[in-house]
Amino acid sequence: MKITAQDIIIKGVTLEGQAFRPGDWADRLSSVLYSLDRGNRMGFLSCVQPVGLEGVKCVVVSKRLASLDPQAYRFLTEFARDNDLQVEDGENWVKTHPEAGPT
Repeated sequence: MKITAQDIIIKGVTLEGQAFRPGDWADRLSSVLYSLDRGNRMGFLSCVQPVGLEGVKCVVVSKRLASLDPQAYRFLTEFARDNDLQVEDGENWVKTHPEAGPT
């Protein structure tokens, strides 16, 4: 998954610089919003993906979700705020990591 300017990145690091726990938080948060494929297997929505960036677990959220499902987008952004998680705008990520995608 390539991060674009149309994304936000919820990082697994608090505003105070502490690692967010539990370690599988990104998968758990992403799985709240899932879809079923043609074989009825559960998978992450394409606009909400858990990723590792620079050794930090993150959730990349497409800003498209705000218009597709405002309640889901609000849930994710409020989760980040309520847990004091760092959030980076995809536009800033693209400017500082023009060649990079998730690691």
